[in-house]
Amino acid sequence: MTKRNTPQRRHAILALLDQQGEVSVDELAKAFATSEVTIRKDLTALEKNGLLLRRYGGAVPMPQELIGEVSQPVSSYKLAIARAAVGCIREHARIIIDSGSTTATMIPELGHKPGLVVMTNSLNVANALRELEHEPVLLMTGGTWDPHSESFQGQVAEQVLRSYDFDQLFIGADGIDLQRGTTTFNELLGLSRVMAEVAREVIVLAESDKVGRRIPNLELPWSSIDTLITDERLAPEAREQLAARGIKLICASID
Repeated sequence: MTKRNTPQRRHAILALLDQQGEVSVDELAKAFATSEVTIRKDLTALEKNGLLLRRYGGAVPMPQELIGEVSQPVSSYKLAIARAAVGCIREHARIIIDSGSTTATMIPELGHKPGLVVMTNSLNVANALRELEHEPVLLMTGGTWDPHSESFQGQVAEQVLRSYDFDQLFIGADGIDLQRGTTTFNELLGLSRVMAEVAREVIVLAESDKVGRRIPNLELPWSSIDTLITDERLAPEAREQLAARGIKLICASID
């Protein structure tokens, strides 16, 4: 197949994925006469837009249960959760904000909190913080850039985090397992756990439709989590189970 420009190539990648059910980086690089680096960038961009799901060495179609969520990345519930999270932050606090769409939604509200020190592993979060009128002191983890999560990961990032202590960690989740804790598609789990270790309070932000979602990778066990901020749609039985585990639960309202 002849080399195409970026939009055409990405459209063709989706067509192949629809036909085959999965694609590999090696296969796509040969098919489009381009580099594997270029193909990985294509897959990352398509995943960011909710059109496929990355897997080691390639990609698979986006699971049907996730398609509705990615079509509305900034829902009214997510905004309500972000506002509730910012309401938990004291002035002059030292906080960590992990990468993720829900945690990033907090940023516009942080300009009302003077004297903050904010550590992040996300360039998106860092750039948004720099746009605030009252910009907090910004710390970056550094480390190895992971295009899948669009964040810095690895041992360098972990070492930097362990050099500080923080009042609160704000972290999202791909899923909430009521028995185990937060779960994720990402297999890079080390940095999240170090973040939790160096923070006095670990606050998870997740919309209620993520509760009960079955995802294999355990990120943070309930023993490492203090607070879950979700939305008012959370089922009563889930609220009871969380209360039994001693988790502080905040169900944000969109009103």
